[in-house]
Amino acid sequence: MITRRLIAVQLVLLVAFITIFLLPEQTKSSPAGIAMTLPNFVDGWIADDAEVTAREREVLAKDTEFARKIYTSPAGDQIYVSIVMSGDDMTNSIHRPERCLPAQGWSLQSTEKRSVPVNGGSGLELTRLRNVRAIEQPNGSRPLLHNLNYYWFIGYKDMTPSHLERTGIDLRDRILHGYSQRWAYVTVAANITKGWMRPERTEEQATAIVEKFIAELAPKLQRPDGRQLLLAQR
Repeated sequence: MITRRLIAVQLVLLVAFITIFLLPEQTKSSPAGIAMTLPNFVDGWIADDAEVTAREREVLAKDTEFARKIYTSPAGDQIYVSIVMSGDDMTNSIHRPERCLPAQGWSLQSTEKRSVPVNGGSGLELTRLRNVRAIEQPNGSRPLLHNLNYYWFIGYKDMTPSHLERTGIDLRDRILHGYSQRWAYVTVAANITKGWMRPERTEEQATAIVEKFIAELAPKLQRPDGRQLLLAQR
């Protein structure tokens, strides 16, 4: 058993070393695959600009781009939407949301894949995180606030809900084509407001609201040349 594990580790290391030598010394970045704009209106939801924190700008590469809004429905529900676009130094400008959520006070409870029908039936594949954080109250109590966070990655030619798959696509492109796609990741998130604020929404209600919103938002996202984003992906 130990011998097999050692052989497996050696094979992984060998592949890694071979991959390093196969990678071009310099790789070009593809153009962006998504326009860095968010609509001001989505099916009755009205948008307000949301803050990009000084900490984000400090930690991420200088050429990272952001588009960020908070959408409010006629009933008072709120949904947070963010696009983060990598620059040339992709390793310092794009990552899984799981990496930054703990720094914002959130603890990850679960991860799952979701598919949201858009454009009359085609499914948009997403990763959904269920998060929780304690909120300090004046009386010293720390009740838990729950949050649903959906995300997916958009490149110039490909779209995926998986950070691992995105990494594999990058490796393929660098080895076979000598370039790397300029990736963005889109985040759509909302709190589960039951017991916190009005309108009070259970997890099931929040899920339905957010996924309906994503179905309306996704077709409005465009490539830089103005073409519809979803139809341009393969």
